[in-house]
Amino acid sequence: MDFYETSPGPVDESVLYDQDKHVSAAVWEGQERGALRCHEHTSKLDRWMFTEKQIELVKKAGFGYLRLIPAISLDNPLISALVERWRRETNTFHMTVGEMTVTLEDVAYLLGLPIDGEPVIGVTYTACDALCVKYLGKLPDSGYASGGMVKLSWLKETFSQCPENASMEDVECHTRAYLLYLVGSTIFSTTTGNKVPVMYLPLFENFNEAGKYAWGAAALSFLYRALGNASLRSQSTISGCLTLLQCWSYYHLNIGRPKLHHDPIHECFPFVLRWKGKHSSPTSNRDVSFYRKALDSLQSSDVDWCPYANISHTVIPEFILNQLILGRSKTMLICFDKAERHLPDRCLRQFGMHQTIPEEVQRWERKTRGVDGGVDLSGKMESELNEWSYRRFHIVEAEEDLDENEYKHWYLKITRKLVGRPVPISSEFQRMNAALRDVAHLADNLSTHGMDDLQIQSVTRIRYIAHEYLRDHARSSTDVIADPQNDVGKRIRGKERVRRREIGKRKRKDDPEQYYAVNMNVPSQLYDDDNTHLYHVDGDVNNHQHLSIPANAGDHSELSPIAREVNGGQLCDVTDDVDCDITDRVDECKLSHGSDQNMPPGSHPTVDVMPQSTLSSSEEVARQNDFSVLA
Repeated sequence: MDFYETSPGPVDESVLYDQDKHVSAAVWEGQERGALRCHEHTSKLDRWMFTEKQIELVKKAGFGYLRLIPAISLDNPLISALVERWRRETNTFHMTVGEMTVTLEDVAYLLGLPIDGEPVIGVTYTACDALCVKYLGKLPDSGYASGGMVKLSWLKETFSQCPENASMEDVECHTRAYLLYLVGSTIFSTTTGNKVPVMYLPLFENFNEAGKYAWGAAALSFLYRALGNASLRSQSTISGCLTLLQCWSYYHLNIGRPKLHHDPIHECFPFVLRWKGKHSSPTSNRDVSFYRKALDSLQSSDVDWCPYANISHTVIPEFILNQLILGRSKTMLICFDKAERHLPDRCLRQFGMHQTIPEEVQRWERKTRGVDGGVDLSGKMESELNEWSYRRFHIVEAEEDLDENEYKHWYLKITRKLVGRPVPISSEFQRMNAALRDVAHLADNLSTHGMDDLQIQSVTRIRYIAHEYLRDHARSSTDVIADPQNDVGKRIRGKERVRRREIGKRKRKDDPEQYYAVNMNVPSQLYDDDNTHLYHVDGDVNNHQHLSIPANAGDHSELSPIAREVNGGQLCDVTDDVDCDITDRVDECKLSHGSDQNMPPGSHPTVDVMPQSTLSSSEEVARQNDFSVLA
């Protein structure tokens, strides 16, 4: 058996130290969360109408190319599968072929945003009115603002069309409203779905000054934080510039890539526009599991490490070309409170270099804005800002004639190679269940003749543990193995069981005699008339000889765990579909456990010696999907 069928990694947990919190741990345990809810709002960007003056101001502010971003249909399952490969410890995707990531170079090529300049940081706000009046000239209508955020719908309804004869002040207000809408719909989209923080507005006060900010670095910092949050097993949504993420995947990975209906030779900038317009993409039957399997089996031939190498640079603006060297800068990316490490040394092949074993990632504190308003974050992020200021002094360089085998050997030890199980978890439980039955069978039939007390005690202990685990597997297997697509049905059945329990309690309280008379016929009994054990498998009664102490066990043998359960007063079938409470009716129910009806007080019942049938072997169990055991 392949080692990764049972242990997907990491073998060395020094790098991926948060594996227990990661969504891949939940997937391996059979806990599917389905496709993430993706929050991005590019579909209504084309409804804004601009004057020539507005377009000029947008370009000055550094968003002349971002405003061209197309409304691409997001492939939620593809994005969700990529998130399962993202690791917040390294800010990279851990693929089967090595680490990859969205770099500053990708942001510059795909979005046309400046990746060099002043860090995007400022003052936090918890109220909107004052800022909106100052920079937009209008107060948000009631219900359109809360907690320092305004609704995107209010911005569009109020400012999407600027009058031709508007004053310069009105033109600037309408343009600031558009820029706030643009960043709130794309690079800084939030999980609230339809709101954007007003803290960005002061950065648009002077359009020339706005153009000096590193908006591309801020967009990447925001996306890194969103990917890191979404990679946690407790999350179900993702925000940030998902068009950037999806188009990055289209360029680098031959997975889910649509076929274009136009000639890609005639490139236009930014490169995200390649995927604008009609294309064929048979994604209707592709779910998260489909893409997960594709990424689990990813080969080097499926990866385009340098997808922009053959694209003519004549269409790329000069200011972008001058900044591309920062794509290899090992630095800190900043977007207000979001500071994330940019680590191109972990994916050197994306720059046409040989990959070496990267340096250990220095852990950093991921800070949050909190709820305080009027806080200038510059004073709270001095070390991060200082690291960004030295960005041009930390450009990673290539090493010539390097053998990557050492890196590959190291990477296999520190990475999570697989997300999905090669062997379905149902088969894992079936195999384990079969092994436990074999242990129980051997323990039950092992002769204790000639054993001393310690040996007999050990055998009894083994027997007890085997049966305990069998019961545990019976209780948990229905939850773990259940098809995730049937979650709604499980919740309905769960609610139905709760209703039945409540009805049963009321009946027992109102009319005890009738309640016990009806429930005396439940099939969860120890034996039928010929001492054969009855138990449930999905509602059907099946015969199975009772796993009791065999005749040759001797007087030293202890009470079997099955009898212990009976004496404890609780016996339920494994499907939980029948509610049994023997505690309340043990006197009425004559269980065939061989106990003396006239035992003196304080004595314990004994167990009749029963003939032991042969249990199913591992091979027999493997041919069946039977997870029911003695309960």
